[in-house]
Amino acid sequence: MTIDGDRPSAVPERYQRAGDRKRAADPVWSRPRGGRRPKLSREAIVAAAITIADAEGLDAVSIRRVASELGVRAMSLYTHIDAKEDLLDLMYDEVAAEVLIEGELPGDWREAFRWIAAREREAGLRHPWVFQLAGRSPRVGPNGLLHAEQSFAAASRLTDDPRAMRAIVTAIDHYLLGYTLRAQHNREREAAGLGGIEEQPYVRSLLAEGRFPHLEPVLDAGIPAQEDFEQGLTWILDGIEREYGQSR
Repeated sequence: MTIDGDRPSAVPERYQRAGDRKRAADPVWSRPRGGRRPKLSREAIVAAAITIADAEGLDAVSIRRVASELGVRAMSLYTHIDAKEDLLDLMYDEVAAEVLIEGELPGDWREAFRWIAAREREAGLRHPWVFQLAGRSPRVGPNGLLHAEQSFAAASRLTDDPRAMRAIVTAIDHYLLGYTLRAQHNREREAAGLGGIEEQPYVRSLLAEGRFPHLEPVLDAGIPAQEDFEQGLTWILDGIEREYGQSR
């Protein structure tokens, strides 16, 4: 994702360099906040950016666009953030807050992961652009750390081996990522009025040649893609339990 050119040219170069040095030295959460006005705060900036990204995608988010939505000058945002990269980090961490489980996690490790996975899936479908941010290795904020803490707390109910805990959390995260991306893709295809691959003339011509004897009956049956999130998660958890269930 290209972010060059988002900082208005009116910002003096010395301030641009200062902002770059700040970001290199410490993350946005550890820096003092700018002054508050009724329409402008760090929270308002992040909320406006998320609203834009939800409606139009991440590429629509820019300092100038966010400022326009808030009815302020773009320069005003730089009292709260130093660069667009800060804004993206804050957006990512705000979505992480939606994943957090309030109160205590269930005592059963499987149930704990089901709670966490359900929140992750819902947040990912509400904000599909978050996967683009994950790909750019955003700086981890306080909510992201709390989410990781809850995930490893769930894993600790099954094993106290740090390597095993990481393997468990990673396996579940990978399932969640794959499922959510596919679900989002299917939503976009449906919105565009596109059918499945079995409806494409080129695919049908190849199937008619008998070159795909195992794929053809599946496509001919008209079976939709796996939509049962809970069933897939159960398979993952069953495998994890077989691997680590006897470690305690």
